[in-house]
Amino acid sequence: MDFEVYRPGELTGADRAAWTALQQQARTAGAPQLANPFLSPEFALAVGRCRGGVRMAVVREDGAPAAFLPFQRSPLGVGRAIGLGVSDAQGMVHRPGFLWDAQELLAGCGLSVLEFDHLVADQKPFDGGLSGRHPSPVIDVDQGFPAYLERLRAQSPKFTRTTLAKERKLGRDVGPVRYVHDERDPAALRTLMGWKSAQYRRTGRSDRFAHPWIVRLVRQLFHTRTDSFAGLLSVLYAGERPIAAHFGLRSESVLACWFPAYDPEFAKYSPGLVLHLRMAEAAAAASTAYLDLGRGEKDYKDSLKTRELLVSEGWVMRPHPVALGHRARRAPVRALRNAVVARPELFEPADRLLKRVGRIRSGR
Repeated sequence: MDFEVYRPGELTGADRAAWTALQQQARTAGAPQLANPFLSPEFALAVGRCRGGVRMAVVREDGAPAAFLPFQRSPLGVGRAIGLGVSDAQGMVHRPGFLWDAQELLAGCGLSVLEFDHLVADQKPFDGGLSGRHPSPVIDVDQGFPAYLERLRAQSPKFTRTTLAKERKLGRDVGPVRYVHDERDPAALRTLMGWKSAQYRRTGRSDRFAHPWIVRLVRQLFHTRTDSFAGLLSVLYAGERPIAAHFGLRSESVLACWFPAYDPEFAKYSPGLVLHLRMAEAAAAASTAYLDLGRGEKDYKDSLKTRELLVSEGWVMRPHPVALGHRARRAPVRALRNAVVARPELFEPADRLLKRVGRIRSGR
């Protein structure tokens, strides 16, 4: 392969444009997951401003870019998919039909191993390192919101009727319901991060917003806007009061859902579900193909989804002591977590324990 590895500030404007063009081409070439905004140059560059070791491999054919792989590299040559831990789509963005040699790629990037946990479909050269596949629910709105709502009524009539009734009741009890699809007020973003941080602590989960680099990343993406990419903050108001909010990323065809949260004072109105319905409506109006709800078992995702994509986790390795040591440390943790999540008899007690710990920590 003819390729080069760049630091974030070294990537030319022409290469960025070619990267975006490949994503747009993928949308109509049978690989729509490559159009996910987590695979965009804007996301990779934003991570590069917040984290060290970010690199972009550019594979060329006859001098023209054919594929792009963003990743993070440690001094010892351990590679991680860009934004591993917060990114919901990872992999090589490439022209239709392009194949690569994974071992040659790792060697050229100076990596002994490359780890991923949300590898998108159709990354065949990486398939040999897969250790698990997981569903990522989506909401299809390419046929318009009325078609989606009709489908939702058919598959979950009680859920749909109840959610819409709660929205009307919220308007009667609190104030007129208003939805802003693209809220530009930074104060609303701070409110969302506060809600989400409290939710993490309340449920005993690790608080992502306790990490300064994630806060910086979200704020940078909030202010990033191009024709093909934007950080999108959506807010549901009742009267003048924010009730629920979501921050995600959009490309021309995909809205990647990322950080949803709501004010728990209004939980009885299911404001998070109402928010997602309004997001779907606005996304359909903007000619979005689908909303990617992200990997993870959640009741609200099962209620809203129209289908599921698959994402994978695993490692691509070269025969190297560093690679073997990295996998030996990471594999048992991943296996244990996946076993717990996949089995209700294990997950439900663990979830209750985490929530109990969260209540103790918050003094409730």
